[in-house]
Amino acid sequence: MARAKGEKLISDNRRARHDYHLLDRFEAGVALTGTEVKALRDSKTSLQRAYADIHDGEAWLVGLHIAEYAQGNAANHEPDRERKLLLHRREIDRLYGEVKEKGVTIVPTRMYFKDGRVKVELALARGKELHDKRRDIAARDAQRQIDRELGRRR
Repeated sequence: MARAKGEKLISDNRRARHDYHLLDRFEAGVALTGTEVKALRDSKTSLQRAYADIHDGEAWLVGLHIAEYAQGNAANHEPDRERKLLLHRREIDRLYGEVKEKGVTIVPTRMYFKDGRVKVELALARGKELHDKRRDIAARDAQRQIDRELGRRR
């Protein structure tokens, strides 16, 4: 049976780029049940309130909501359960050290299928202050205005 090659986006966490300074990104697999994968194929998920946590030497994705699969049966999955992240030991140890010392958090930025497997892109992130958010919005608006003026002149 041939698997689909390439990446297919499931969900994007645009809110993370607004609320955090994203420092370093990395990819992790996610341990899922069958009905969760089927729900993800329909893009029935939300990353908005999700974050990664490390406890007992394992990485977990907390707050990820995957809606119940509509054609599921009594063995359907729980929508808001913690899901195990599949990372190498050295990656987990590195993340644990950075989160513990630097006061950063781990947030998922996007979830996608890669070669038929569900992957999540995680980012080490530091929270933005309110004035940083305002500055980003002002810069984006100024760039949009510049692009409009350049478009009119052509």
